[in-house]
Formats: sequence, C-alpha cells, structure tokens
Amino acid sequence: MTVSLGTLVIDTEACKGCELCIDACPPRVLRMTDDIVNERGYRYPQLLPGCIACKACTAICPDFVFQVYRYDEPQDDGRPAGGQDADGRPADGQGADGQGGGDQATGDGSGA
Repeated sequence: MTVSLGTLVIDTEACKGCELCIDACPPRVLRMTDDIVNERGYRYPQLLPGCIACKACTAICPDFVFQVYRYDEPQDDGRPAGGQDADGRPADGQGADGQGGGDQATGDGSGA
C-alpha cells in the first residue's frame, strides 16, 4: 500500500518541462509524461502516490507550477506501490492534465 502525506496541484500549462522537480523529489513520486504535452508542446510532471508534501518541487521549480497541500491525516490510496492503475495510467486520482486531488488536503492554495 502507498501512503500519501500530501498532494500537489500542478499548473501543467505553465510548465516548460525542465525536469528539475523529478530529481529534486525525495520520495521519487513525480514523473514526466511520455507522450502527453501541454499547449506549448512541453511534457510536464505527473504525481504518483506517496507524496510527503516536502515542497522540494516548489523550491526548485523556476516556473512556480506547484501548489503543495498536506493532508490532516495520511491517506492510503488502496493501491500497491508502483504508481499505475490497471489501465497503466498514473494511480494518483488525476486526469491527463496532471491536476486534481486537492480537496482532502489542508491549505489555502498558497502552497505554504
């Protein structure tokens, strides 16, 4: 089982695909899209289960595309570690745009 301590909202349209966040993420729960791009033609990060809300992605991102939210209680997504559902899509409750999932988290949207 994968437990998440927080979640992210990712502004995929503002992302330029630099991939700095991928290497900065301690639990390694960010991955770049393979064949999906934003309107400007850039690949962007997607969140896999297991976020610890450490804000490393926010600290390193030159385009400020992340908002980090910490859960009041750790969330078990009920899926085995590995980050994909049966259809091979990210098992993060997010759509193809990499956004969503912030409704159970605390925060005011400032990423603080």
